[in-house]
Amino acid sequence: MTVDKKPIRFGHTEGHTDICFDDTGNYIVTCGSDGDVRVWEGLDDDDPKSINVGEKAYSAALKGSKLVTAASNNTIQVHTFPEGAPDGILTRFTTNANHVVFNESGTHVAAGSSDFMIKIVDVSDSSQQKTLRGHDAPVLSIAFDPKDVYLASSSCDGSVVVWNISDQARVTTLKLLQKSSDVSNAKSICRLSWQPCNGKLLAVPVDQAVYLYERDSWKEVGKLTDDFIKQVVNVVCWSPCGKFLAVGCVGGLLTVWNVENQECLEREKHEKGYTVCGLAWHPKGDQLGYTDTEGCLGLLEGLSAGSGTSSKLASREVKDYDDLFDDNDDGVLEDHLSEKQSPSKRPFIEDEDDDDDLMPSLGRSRHRGAILDDEENSLDVASVKPEMEKEAGENFKHGPLEPPVRPSYDGPLPTPRQKPFQSGSTPAHLMHRFLVWNSVGIVRGYNDEQDNAIDIEFHDTSVHHSMHLTNNLSHTLADMSQEAVLLACESTDELASKLHCLHFSSWDTNKEWMVDLPKGEDVQVVCLGQSWAAAATNAMLVRVFSIGGVQKEIFSLPGSVVCMAGHGEQLLVAFHRGTGFDGDQSLGVLLLQLGKRKRQILNGEPLPLSRKSYLAWLGFSAEGTPFTVDSEGIVRMLNRSLGNTWTPVCNTNEHCKGKSDHYWVVGIHENPQQLRCIPCKGSRYPPTLPRPAVAILPFNLPYCQVTTEKGQMEELFGRSVLFHKHLDFLEASGYEIDETAKNQAQKEQQELLMKMFALSCKLERDFRCVELAELMPHNVVTLAIRYASRTKRMSLAQRLSELALEKAAELAASCVEEEEEEQEDFHTQLNAGYSRTATEWSRPQNRIQHQPSREKEQANVAEEEEEEEEGEVEVDDEACMENKKSLQNLFNKAGNSIEQSPKISLMSSREGRVNPFKVSATVKPSGLSTGQARSTNILDNMVKSAKKTAAPVSQTSDKQKSPVLKPLMPKPRSKTQATLFKVSTNKNANKSIDDKEKEEVLKMETTVPSAEDTENRKPRTGFQLWLEENRNSIAMDHTDMDEADIIKEGMSRFRLLSTEDRMSWTEKAKRGRAEDPTELKKRKRTEGEEKDQVNGSQADEGPKKKKIVDASAKLSAFAFNKD
Repeated sequence: MTVDKKPIRFGHTEGHTDICFDDTGNYIVTCGSDGDVRVWEGLDDDDPKSINVGEKAYSAALKGSKLVTAASNNTIQVHTFPEGAPDGILTRFTTNANHVVFNESGTHVAAGSSDFMIKIVDVSDSSQQKTLRGHDAPVLSIAFDPKDVYLASSSCDGSVVVWNISDQARVTTLKLLQKSSDVSNAKSICRLSWQPCNGKLLAVPVDQAVYLYERDSWKEVGKLTDDFIKQVVNVVCWSPCGKFLAVGCVGGLLTVWNVENQECLEREKHEKGYTVCGLAWHPKGDQLGYTDTEGCLGLLEGLSAGSGTSSKLASREVKDYDDLFDDNDDGVLEDHLSEKQSPSKRPFIEDEDDDDDLMPSLGRSRHRGAILDDEENSLDVASVKPEMEKEAGENFKHGPLEPPVRPSYDGPLPTPRQKPFQSGSTPAHLMHRFLVWNSVGIVRGYNDEQDNAIDIEFHDTSVHHSMHLTNNLSHTLADMSQEAVLLACESTDELASKLHCLHFSSWDTNKEWMVDLPKGEDVQVVCLGQSWAAAATNAMLVRVFSIGGVQKEIFSLPGSVVCMAGHGEQLLVAFHRGTGFDGDQSLGVLLLQLGKRKRQILNGEPLPLSRKSYLAWLGFSAEGTPFTVDSEGIVRMLNRSLGNTWTPVCNTNEHCKGKSDHYWVVGIHENPQQLRCIPCKGSRYPPTLPRPAVAILPFNLPYCQVTTEKGQMEELFGRSVLFHKHLDFLEASGYEIDETAKNQAQKEQQELLMKMFALSCKLERDFRCVELAELMPHNVVTLAIRYASRTKRMSLAQRLSELALEKAAELAASCVEEEEEEQEDFHTQLNAGYSRTATEWSRPQNRIQHQPSREKEQANVAEEEEEEEEGEVEVDDEACMENKKSLQNLFNKAGNSIEQSPKISLMSSREGRVNPFKVSATVKPSGLSTGQARSTNILDNMVKSAKKTAAPVSQTSDKQKSPVLKPLMPKPRSKTQATLFKVSTNKNANKSIDDKEKEEVLKMETTVPSAEDTENRKPRTGFQLWLEENRNSIAMDHTDMDEADIIKEGMSRFRLLSTEDRMSWTEKAKRGRAEDPTELKKRKRTEGEEKDQVNGSQADEGPKKKKIVDASAKLSAFAFNKD
């Protein structure tokens, strides 16, 4: 007997398939994931009849004129056969049914579903149903007892259950299988099969063996194993005579066993190694049909259950070992060269290097442990012959021998390594597939009888128009960017592996280039970046090219590549860093910067994946952050701020409606937060046609108790912080960032912090409140202190005050001290509603660094301002020099001139107040021009407008055409402080003031600022106090420094002080603010002269201080003087 293996042929699209014969054996019926049931008149039938039963067909059964199918619409449908006309629906499930079978007589149909239930339905009356409940997971397969007494079922819960059909009760439960959550995750579909006729034995596929259980006793009576079965057994099927059992495995191995003596009669390997998922015997028993998970149909012919097999075994017993080496050598060579020869008929061991070749059957089970494989240590033929003859004689005399016992290993098994893949592509064996789908566009490949081409489509047609290329080189890899499209193909016997780049953004006429790789080296993954292209090969090399085709870099990987991605100047490579065990992959990741400063960010660190999963997608977000997606749907993001760790940010399986549904990722955006992917119903990959729709999934950090208000706010805050870290990275890399988005993110984070703070206060969690306050900026801590005070939590407010002081000290140490909250004064009331420029009131408090060039411009700025303002005179050269001199000595503690003290330029324009009734003198105080920056008050021009009518002899009346509108346009570099009533010395606007009063007014303007001016100056900071005491020592150390350099040197020394020392100086400054202003003024003046001046100043200014107590007093005084 010679087994003839027919070439496989395409039957359905990739996915699960099923097969059966009709009762006459004239038709082969198959179903698949395309939703069609096809009726073949033979394997050579080029035009089979097709019956569409739904989107997908999971199983089919045929008996007589009834064809029953389990479709994706959760129904069990009936069609007439062979016409294919619909004949109703037998039953429905809440989800899809996975297996359907007829009983021996064809009167009942049983179906097992993913909703854990099994239904037995009468074909003639569908209302007569029985439901078997008890499984805790989806049902994998079912099998009717030939006597209709029992029904066996296997499930994802790891059990095989035998049911009594009449009373719908369990008879026995066998815990044999590995548990899984869904049919798609199960190692095997575990197709059970009862022995025909008497149902004496139940065959159950378990791992790499087939267990035989006896009827009624349910004891294991046999176990079919073979050393050539390296992968899980998927499906078993008895021959019609009940003597033989066909077995199909995940790796594509087909075996036929004689169950009586547990002998393996035939072994056939699937020519492409696809998983066998369907088996069916011809009613005559001479053919075995099979289907695989890629939609192919195959047939084995020449199988016989009669005398052929018996004569085969007899001939084996008679055959002597001498014949293998001495006789009929030509026949041996012919048999060896015949690819269709059954392995059991091959009379000698073939080439040991070929793992797919199988050993001959010599009357006993074949095990490699009994064969001497080592060529170097093996004996010659002559010495082996006597021993082999003796052993063979014993075997034939005493029957089959048990294989030698070898040591067993019960620990975790190595995991097969994941094959390289292109991120965003579908499997290469598909005829219509996506070569890549990313945020730039789509590359489709077509390889069928009509066409072998590649279509390139861009999401943004302004980048480039669509392209159609003839795929003459059979490109299987592709990537695309804003600059180019990169293609690659594998090597053949005649051609080397090629890298083909379509550089459509090139400015010259040659827009493509091609590179041949060395012989024996194949491209496995490609990627594109900004002005570069990279290819990873099977030689564990990564080759980097410029976008124009120049070979730039080449480096070795620590392991074989798995995937690769590029974005801008970043290159991300995933590779095998070792062998995984117990279903886990052991992957590492490299992250390189390929810009001008080449550096390595991730140096082969382990890549985290879910348990028993593999890498499904690797790439970058649109903002340049690395992301990964594993087969369990977990999306992880590289957290650069936490030591380049990976943070899970989404679980796509939580959004799937069915357990067999998946999401295929095509792109990620951080702002807005979007995960762009394609929903795939019942599969992991989308079809090319029709074009699939893209869905957007939200991100969600796996925080605890996200159903509570606290957990929700914590998740929002953590996600907001994490997804805006890319702004810091881009800013550090020299890119321009969106300040609006950054400010909006900070505002959102501050609001969430305050909400969490308020919730913690409500729950009386003061310690948690302080922890949240530590995350707040200084201004938000101030709000938290207010909230704590209003809620009567004074101890918390005290803690927060201390925290606020620490934050203020940190800001002062870096000279970016935040401005304190100001009180409303006269100018803020009057100027409410007017715009404030950056040069008016919004300057930082500590403007102590004066540029040398600006010191020279102080006098010029003052002159420009006075020329523009009515009633002001030019400042002469002597006043300018005096102003410059006072600026250089602004921190001189022991100054000899009392005119130097008011010229300190550290006063805040918000806190400084001036006398609104002070009349300007001939020479304006230089302290105002250098230290204060305030715009002209609106009331100044109001007074001038009134005086213009009363005094038409004014010298500057012709310069101001619209004095009321002038203050609405503030001067950007104003350095002068205008008084409320500006009266020039060369102008007689008020006739009631005599010469003596004028002299007193002039004296008030030119002398030292009075006590009220001292009070209106900004309180000094700790740094100012420190600089006053240490200025002389700095000047002595650096005699060549001017005042600005001394201040810079003082700032650098102040930063070097410890936090405690800086805090002590800050406390001194605060204590100084609480003291009497006149006492603070006395420290700045010399012992003798200052006291007299202070007393005189207090006597002169006393009445005026009473007039500026509040805004109403100012207005009343203004009205009185005007009259």
